Amino acid sequence: MSGVPIKWVEATLDEITIRMSNGANVTQYEENVGFPISRIETIWNGYIDKVRVKYIKENYPDFIEKYRLEHNDILFSHINSDNHLGKTALVKGEFECLIHGINLLLIRLSEGVDPKFIEYQFKYKKFLGEFVAVAQRAVNQSSINQQKLKSFKFLIPPLNEQKRIVEKIEELFSELDKGIESLKTAREQLKIYRRSVLKHAFEGKFTEGWRRRYHDQIQDETTLLEFVKSAREQKVKLQGKKTLKNPRPMSDESFTWLSQLPKGWIWERLGWSTTGVEYGTSAKSSKLGRTPVLRMGNIQNQRFDWDDLVFTSDDEETKKYLLRNGDVLFNRTNSPELVGKTAIYRGEQPAIFAGYLIRLNQIENCINPQYLNLYLNSHTAKQFGNKVKTDGVNQSNINGEKLVNYPFPFCSFEEQAEVVEVLEEKMSEIDNMELEVNTQLKKSEVLRQSILKTAFSGKLVPQDPNDEPANVLLERIKADEAKSGRAEAKKRKSK
Repeated sequence: MSGVPIKWVEATLDEITIRMSNGANVTQYEENVGFPISRIETIWNGYIDKVRVKYIKENYPDFIEKYRLEHNDILFSHINSDNHLGKTALVKGEFECLIHGINLLLIRLSEGVDPKFIEYQFKYKKFLGEFVAVAQRAVNQSSINQQKLKSFKFLIPPLNEQKRIVEKIEELFSELDKGIESLKTAREQLKIYRRSVLKHAFEGKFTEGWRRRYHDQIQDETTLLEFVKSAREQKVKLQGKKTLKNPRPMSDESFTWLSQLPKGWIWERLGWSTTGVEYGTSAKSSKLGRTPVLRMGNIQNQRFDWDDLVFTSDDEETKKYLLRNGDVLFNRTNSPELVGKTAIYRGEQPAIFAGYLIRLNQIENCINPQYLNLYLNSHTAKQFGNKVKTDGVNQSNINGEKLVNYPFPFCSFEEQAEVVEVLEEKMSEIDNMELEVNTQLKKSEVLRQSILKTAFSGKLVPQDPNDEPANVLLERIKADEAKSGRAEAKKRKSK
């Protein structure tokens, strides 16, 4: 125990607890009937979240007494995934509650030990990975049994110093939390700003000056649409297709929510700019192979992430689904929040695409691929996607038929390039600001752990020579246990 103040001692958790036990394993109900229970899902930000409590109907005295939580009890998640193993909550005692579930432990501390001080030490041990390091592994979860947890060593300063440390931690954390809240607010504002930028871009507001300069070259809406349809017809013939199903007619009643567009722009169905859509391969991929298979997880922020790849060595599959430079891929099945995300393939390396993705075969001289890619991530496109998506269990779907009938803001190919240039500059600025905010948030978490590290090395607050040494405190705790008979009860329970 070198490096800590002389009046500190090290004690096992067993030495400073008067009780450690599991929760009740009984039927739980949503309706407010009987006693509220704290489950593992109820632990939120270090406390019990009342919104997440459920209820049990058992109401006999022995049961209530056995599982009742008291003020300053610590709840410890001892069976959970590695990320959440060891998360804790400090019971505030502002409402009556019972502990529920075998994956939660109730830890009640001896008098003379500040519960907040110990709970902060639990958090620091979780950050250091001490619980995961000794846990037993099972499918999708890890666990620490009570005996192993009782053997964990905790640093115990004099009681007055424990309180001073807690007070200083909470003062510093309060300032830190204010900064974090400001950063999170800034991050949300950037999301709103990004949405606003995309909306204005596809309403032609960023290219007003460009249209004034080239006003004599701007086609009217009818001529523009005829050009697109003609280019599509020629492309279909060039590909050897006899016919191609046309998108549904636009209905004025159905699209009154769309914004007004400037001269030379028109809302029409996306399908007029494509020669159809293609679903990706359904063949099983491998960890090794010749050609990468891009999946929905590889789409990140309208780009492809090439880190987590699977592969194929099937030449037929590669020939059929090989991506071309400028291909835009649409994620047709995902969670409700992520369905419809897109990315543009820029020929980084030969690759094919998987079945949850759709390739949009846009017409080269009608649609700028990046214009299409960015538009499909705009609020307008997301709005329409939310209207037409099919929802299942934990996921949503937007098929190719619905995709080609998206409303799309057509403008000249030249103006699309101008929109993309302006947008990419603005989006780059937003990306850089978001990166800075996220960097500061990570630094805040590092600072939080640094505060705890300083606290548990005895350097956060000055020592008071008048404080009673912690070894005297620990001896008194042991004497109280012996007097009450708890020490013998612990021994019997251990055996």
